[in-house]
Amino acid sequence: MASDDILKGKKILVVDDEPDILETLEELLDECDIETASTFESARELLKSKVYDAAILDIMGVKGFDLLEIAIGRKIPALMLTAHGLNPDNLVGSIKLGAKSYIPKEKMSEIDLYLKEIFIAREKGIEKSGNWFAHLKSFFDNRFGSGWQNKDKKFWQEFDNTFKVSKDELEKIM
Repeated sequence: MASDDILKGKKILVVDDEPDILETLEELLDECDIETASTFESARELLKSKVYDAAILDIMGVKGFDLLEIAIGRKIPALMLTAHGLNPDNLVGSIKLGAKSYIPKEKMSEIDLYLKEIFIAREKGIEKSGNWFAHLKSFFDNRFGSGWQNKDKKFWQEFDNTFKVSKDELEKIM
Protein backbone atom coordinates (compact mmCIF):
# COMPACT_ATOMS: atom_id res chain seq x y z
CA MET A 1 0.00 0.00 0.00
CA ALA A 2 1.42 3.39 -0.97
CA SER A 3 1.87 5.92 1.77
CA ASP A 4 -0.46 8.31 -0.07
CA ASP A 5 -3.28 5.77 0.24
CA ILE A 6 -2.53 4.57 3.75
CA LEU A 7 -5.21 6.74 5.38
CA LYS A 8 -7.95 5.71 2.98
CA GLY A 9 -10.74 3.98 4.88
CA LYS A 10 -8.96 4.06 8.26
CA LYS A 11 -11.44 4.25 11.11
CA ILE A 12 -10.47 7.22 13.30
CA LEU A 13 -12.14 8.48 16.46
CA VAL A 14 -11.77 12.24 16.94
CA VAL A 15 -12.61 13.63 20.37
CA ASP A 16 -12.84 17.34 21.12
CA ASP A 17 -15.31 19.57 22.93
CA GLU A 18 -15.05 22.24 20.22
CA PRO A 19 -17.39 21.56 17.25
CA ASP A 20 -15.24 23.60 14.86
CA ILE A 21 -12.20 21.43 15.65
CA LEU A 22 -14.23 18.28 14.96
CA GLU A 23 -15.42 19.70 11.64
CA THR A 24 -11.92 20.79 10.64
CA LEU A 25 -10.44 17.38 11.38
CA GLU A 26 -13.24 15.67 9.42
CA GLU A 27 -12.33 17.89 6.44
CA LEU A 28 -8.58 17.34 6.84
CA LEU A 29 -9.03 13.57 7.07
CA ASP A 30 -11.78 13.19 4.48
CA GLU A 31 -10.27 9.94 3.14
CA CYS A 32 -10.73 8.35 6.57
CA ASP A 33 -13.86 6.95 8.18
CA ILE A 34 -14.23 9.50 11.00
CA GLU A 35 -16.39 9.20 14.08
CA THR A 36 -16.54 12.12 16.49
CA ALA A 37 -17.33 12.62 20.14
CA SER A 38 -17.59 15.90 22.01
CA THR A 39 -17.79 14.60 25.57
CA PHE A 40 -15.78 12.26 27.74
CA GLU A 41 -18.76 10.01 28.26
CA SER A 42 -19.59 9.55 24.59
CA ALA A 43 -15.91 9.06 23.71
CA ARG A 44 -15.49 6.49 26.48
CA GLU A 45 -18.47 4.49 25.19
CA LEU A 46 -17.17 4.57 21.62
CA LEU A 47 -13.66 3.54 22.68
CA LYS A 48 -15.02 0.67 24.74
CA SER A 49 -17.52 -0.60 22.17
CA LYS A 50 -15.84 -0.10 18.79
CA VAL A 51 -12.54 -0.79 17.10
CA TYR A 52 -10.52 2.09 15.66
CA ASP A 53 -7.30 2.30 13.70
CA ALA A 54 -6.40 5.42 15.71
CA ALA A 55 -7.82 8.05 18.05
CA ILE A 56 -7.18 11.77 18.11
CA LEU A 57 -7.83 13.04 21.62
CA ASP A 58 -8.09 16.56 22.97
CA ILE A 59 -6.56 16.90 26.43
CA MET A 60 -8.74 19.60 27.99
CA GLY A 61 -12.53 19.51 28.23
CA VAL A 62 -12.90 15.78 27.53
CA LYS A 63 -10.54 14.20 30.09
CA GLY A 64 -8.06 13.32 27.36
CA PHE A 65 -5.63 11.50 29.64
CA ASP A 66 -8.40 9.20 30.88
CA LEU A 67 -9.41 8.52 27.28
CA LEU A 68 -5.77 7.89 26.39
CA GLU A 69 -5.58 5.17 29.03
CA ILE A 70 -8.68 3.50 27.59
CA ALA A 71 -7.32 3.73 24.03
CA ILE A 72 -3.95 2.28 25.04
CA GLY A 73 -5.69 -0.51 26.93
CA ARG A 74 -7.56 -1.39 23.73
CA LYS A 75 -4.35 -1.12 21.66
CA ILE A 76 -5.65 1.88 19.73
CA PRO A 77 -2.82 4.25 18.79
CA ALA A 78 -3.63 7.72 20.10
CA LEU A 79 -2.47 11.19 19.16
CA MET A 80 -2.98 13.95 21.69
CA LEU A 81 -4.18 17.26 20.23
CA THR A 82 -4.20 20.33 22.40
CA ALA A 83 -4.22 24.10 22.63
CA HIS A 84 -5.05 24.92 26.25
CA GLY A 85 -3.10 21.93 27.58
CA LEU A 86 0.01 22.78 25.57
CA ASN A 87 2.87 22.60 28.06
CA PRO A 88 5.94 20.45 28.73
CA ASP A 89 4.31 18.52 31.58
CA ASN A 90 1.38 17.42 29.41
CA LEU A 91 3.74 16.53 26.57
CA VAL A 92 5.83 14.30 28.85
CA GLY A 93 2.73 12.89 30.54
CA SER A 94 1.15 12.01 27.19
CA ILE A 95 4.20 10.10 26.04
CA LYS A 96 4.60 8.33 29.38
CA LEU A 97 0.97 7.18 29.17
CA GLY A 98 1.55 5.81 25.68
CA ALA A 99 0.48 8.50 23.20
CA LYS A 100 2.06 8.11 19.78
CA SER A 101 2.36 11.89 19.40
CA TYR A 102 1.47 15.21 20.97
CA ILE A 103 0.25 17.74 18.42
CA PRO A 104 -0.47 21.42 19.08
CA LYS A 105 -3.76 22.52 17.54
CA GLU A 106 -1.75 25.20 15.73
CA LYS A 107 -0.22 22.30 13.73
CA MET A 108 -3.53 20.50 13.21
CA SER A 109 -3.32 21.02 9.43
CA GLU A 110 -0.44 18.48 9.44
CA ILE A 111 -2.40 15.78 11.32
CA ASP A 112 -2.45 13.51 8.29
CA LEU A 113 1.36 13.35 8.32
CA TYR A 114 1.43 12.17 11.92
CA LEU A 115 -1.25 9.55 11.30
CA LYS A 116 0.54 8.30 8.17
CA GLU A 117 3.77 7.95 10.15
CA ILE A 118 2.03 5.77 12.73
CA PHE A 119 0.42 3.53 10.12
CA ILE A 120 3.53 3.18 7.95
CA ALA A 121 5.70 2.37 10.96
CA ARG A 122 3.15 -0.17 12.19
CA GLU A 123 3.02 -1.86 8.77
CA LYS A 124 6.79 -2.21 8.97
CA GLY A 125 6.66 -3.62 12.50
CA ILE A 126 8.00 -0.48 14.16
CA GLU A 127 6.02 0.59 17.22
CA LYS A 128 8.30 3.40 18.32
CA SER A 129 8.90 6.59 16.44
CA GLY A 130 9.86 10.05 17.46
CA ASN A 131 9.64 11.52 13.96
CA TRP A 132 6.64 13.61 14.99
CA PHE A 133 8.82 15.17 17.70
CA ALA A 134 11.62 15.89 15.23
CA HIS A 135 9.07 17.75 13.08
CA LEU A 136 7.75 19.74 16.04
CA LYS A 137 10.86 20.28 18.18
CA SER A 138 11.53 23.81 16.90
CA PHE A 139 7.87 24.68 17.54
CA PHE A 140 8.16 23.41 21.12
CA ASP A 141 11.49 25.21 21.62
CA ASN A 142 9.91 28.49 20.48
CA ARG A 143 6.78 27.97 22.57
CA PHE A 144 8.33 26.64 25.78
CA GLY A 145 11.61 28.55 25.70
CA SER A 146 15.25 27.62 25.75
CA GLY A 147 16.14 24.68 27.99
CA TRP A 148 12.54 23.56 28.48
CA GLN A 149 13.63 19.90 28.36
CA ASN A 150 16.07 20.34 31.26
CA LYS A 151 13.32 19.82 33.83
CA ASP A 152 12.86 16.24 32.59
CA LYS A 153 16.41 15.47 31.40
CA LYS A 154 16.23 11.78 32.23
CA PHE A 155 12.93 11.37 30.38
CA TRP A 156 14.28 13.10 27.26
CA GLN A 157 17.46 11.04 27.26
CA GLU A 158 15.35 7.91 27.43
CA PHE A 159 13.01 9.30 24.77
CA ASP A 160 15.98 9.87 22.47
CA ASN A 161 17.13 6.28 22.99
CA THR A 162 13.68 4.70 22.82
CA PHE A 163 11.68 6.68 20.28
CA LYS A 164 14.17 7.78 17.69
CA VAL A 165 14.02 5.51 14.71
CA SER A 166 17.34 3.84 13.89
CA LYS A 167 18.84 3.98 10.40
CA ASP A 168 17.79 0.36 9.80
CA GLU A 169 14.23 1.08 10.94
CA LEU A 170 14.12 4.22 8.80
CA GLU A 171 15.16 2.17 5.76
CA LYS A 172 12.29 -0.24 6.49
CA ILE A 173 9.85 2.66 6.54
CA MET A 174 11.16 4.11 3.29
